[in-house]
Amino acid sequence: MNRKDLDPTSSPYAPLGVQLRRFRDATGMTQDEFGEVISYSGSYISSVERGVRRPSRRFVEIADKALSTGGTLALMLDQLEHSIPIEGFPEYAEREAEATALRLFEIGVVAGLLQTPEYAAAYEQAPVTRGTVTQQQADERLRFLLTRQEKVNRPAPPFIHAVLDEWCLRRPIGGNAVMAGQLAHLERLAGQPNLTIQVTPIGLGEHRPFAHPVTILTMPNRSLLGYSETHHRGLLERNAETLAGWAREYDRLQAEALPLAASLELIRAVRKEFDRAP
Repeated sequence: MNRKDLDPTSSPYAPLGVQLRRFRDATGMTQDEFGEVISYSGSYISSVERGVRRPSRRFVEIADKALSTGGTLALMLDQLEHSIPIEGFPEYAEREAEATALRLFEIGVVAGLLQTPEYAAAYEQAPVTRGTVTQQQADERLRFLLTRQEKVNRPAPPFIHAVLDEWCLRRPIGGNAVMAGQLAHLERLAGQPNLTIQVTPIGLGEHRPFAHPVTILTMPNRSLLGYSETHHRGLLERNAETLAGWAREYDRLQAEALPLAASLELIRAVRKEFDRAP
């Protein structure tokens, strides 16, 4: 039997999946056997245990009852639903760590994989101040981001092409010192052989191809996987025709963005503005 080791840091849902497997293992049931008991497929249970699927409320309540957990899984889901990224992201994050190339586009904030810990912490702290998440939930999100960065910055890292809207550079996150540090970090990253950074100027206006952040992953078998999201919904795209369209639009985005040297010059100029600010 091919039993995959579980990584509790692989996605926000992974801790719940690890706990589910522990409860199931204690009964001696396989995933398929447990699925027959609760009327779910073994593949569904596998995806929940691996942390790549957001389990439904109905599923965790039935699993809790069948495994006599005292409601542990439902309690974990309650906590996670207030801190986890939107639907589709956990599976995307798992595939992100396997990709050989990533094409990123961001419009409002610096892409997560390129963020400094200080910038990321300031961004995650804002919902705590607004009272929409707890400090613990913000800390969990930050830890998950740093884990993603570690997995992508692995030996033989993937090639990353990041296109940032100019507003990503100018939107003040965390204050002048944090922004200056973040932009200096982008300057350093731009010197890495596996990483290319371009900036789309504000003046591009309505000619910018994408209206939302977009990521296109190239997987080891050369297939493409896409991800995009709005404020309330994430989209994990697998359709080959759709992804071919995304790739064409991304090629146009690269062509219309500032060249590499000009992008670095703009990043450096904006960083100096934050350095000089009182």
